[in-house]
Amino acid sequence: MQFVKADACGNDFLIVEGKADAALAIALCQRHTGVGADGVEFLEKTGPHSGTIRLVNADGSIAEISGNGTRCVAAWMAHESHARPGDTITLTTDAGARACRVVSADGAKFLMATGMGVPTVRHGMVKLPQGITVEGSVVHTGNPHFVIEVQSGDFTVQGHDWREIGKAICFHPDFPAQTNVEFVHFIDTNTVAIRIYERGVGPTTSSGTGTCASAAATIAAARAASPLRVIAEGGEQRVEWAGQGAEITLTGPAELICQGEAFVG
Repeated sequence: MQFVKADACGNDFLIVEGKADAALAIALCQRHTGVGADGVEFLEKTGPHSGTIRLVNADGSIAEISGNGTRCVAAWMAHESHARPGDTITLTTDAGARACRVVSADGAKFLMATGMGVPTVRHGMVKLPQGITVEGSVVHTGNPHFVIEVQSGDFTVQGHDWREIGKAICFHPDFPAQTNVEFVHFIDTNTVAIRIYERGVGPTTSSGTGTCASAAATIAAARAASPLRVIAEGGEQRVEWAGQGAEITLTGPAELICQGEAFVG
């Protein structure tokens, strides 16, 4: 079976042509016994610059969309079709169609600007078993997010490690389908730093939709302004958003790592 491996800000994905297969994704994503990845983007092409993708996380769960994963697939299709800056790759995800514009291309390295749909933001509150009440923003960017602003640069929440709080909220009964959780530390009007607990993955270095959700929550609260630099452990991305009712745009890198053949069966 042929595969391509790509990376976006520390998130790595396998790109496999064909219909989504959870058992196959679990096997391929294993770091020691498989190829290793955060998830598999199953691609069905509809043209040189278009296709349908479905993301299966490393644990076999289906995700509506990954901003970073979508960008990785777009980079691979741009590479295959010899796309130039200004060309657009359109990919249909479970969250709808996403247009990925090639900003720059240098061999296997791409910078892509992706229209990520129209986010919604509302106030939320979660009561945890430890007696902790956490306020934040419930954000939808094609998939669900709970965004928390933190005061400390170590991203702790009321003295608790962000990973602990992220897991507790991700699996909280208030979110029967689970949720992604982001922790946002304000740096200046156009810059924030984030940490991410991703549904189906756990703590992760980056997330495209999480980056958009963090930016949308911060801009909606008038704590920051567009364009916004969002810095995760895996790197920096840029978000542009005019506010409620407008589409949000995510610009970030994607790099093709390798392509090969995996033995499956």
